[in-house]
Amino acid sequence: MPIGNVNGIRLSYEETGSGDPVVMIMGSGSGGRAWHLHQVPALVSAGHRVITFDNRGIPPTDVCATGFTIEDLVGDVLGLMEKLRLGPVRVVGTSMGAYAAQELALHHPQMVRQAVFMASRARSDALRRYLAHAERDLYESGAALPPRYQAVVLAMQCLSPRTLDDEQTVADWLDLLEMARQDEAGKGAQLRLDPMPDRRSAYARISVPCHVISFADDLITPPRAGEELAAVIPGATFEVIPDAGHYGYLENPEAANKSILEFFRSWT
Repeated sequence: MPIGNVNGIRLSYEETGSGDPVVMIMGSGSGGRAWHLHQVPALVSAGHRVITFDNRGIPPTDVCATGFTIEDLVGDVLGLMEKLRLGPVRVVGTSMGAYAAQELALHHPQMVRQAVFMASRARSDALRRYLAHAERDLYESGAALPPRYQAVVLAMQCLSPRTLDDEQTVADWLDLLEMARQDEAGKGAQLRLDPMPDRRSAYARISVPCHVISFADDLITPPRAGEELAAVIPGATFEVIPDAGHYGYLENPEAANKSILEFFRSWT
């Protein structure tokens, strides 16, 4: 993957395909290559040029161990778009990446043609704020949890009951989650990102076409949060993908890809 100087940092990115550009923004803990398992092939096959990248905190992009803000993440996307001479583009984000995509659509509508927000929300509720602070406290305590234990907890948080009940599938997921350990300094930097404040009134000013995708079994960002997000954005559409948790774009990729592409085509 090329590495470019973007927004004051070294940022690792990748371009695939040709046609109308789509910029994909990953959530915390994963690199941009996760999109290449299912979403990039589908989008390229549909005639798109897809740009993926590693967020701050995910090497070889700079870790930025002292921390960063959502404004920094938005600036990274804008900087990458400027470097590649893109715009306006279609944007897809999930979780933390959707938060960045929402702020991008709000503050820089001239750069966004359409936007898809997956596993996202317009505000953090009490439980999710508590979870964010608890995860930060655990990291800062210096406790070293066994990788196998971390994999089990992550699976139970982020996968659907359908996946967890399939012994072979869940075994494959647990092996993957146990191996895919994030750089510790990068993990700390991403955990220090403040939980989303109440952005409902702000998102009521988003003016670009938006589509919100929730995953039916998502414990981290339940569908009611996505429905609320779609309700405050003028004209936004909303869909719930079944049999999928927080990692729904990987658990039920056919349905997620279909939802994204149908939305893109509806505004062509």
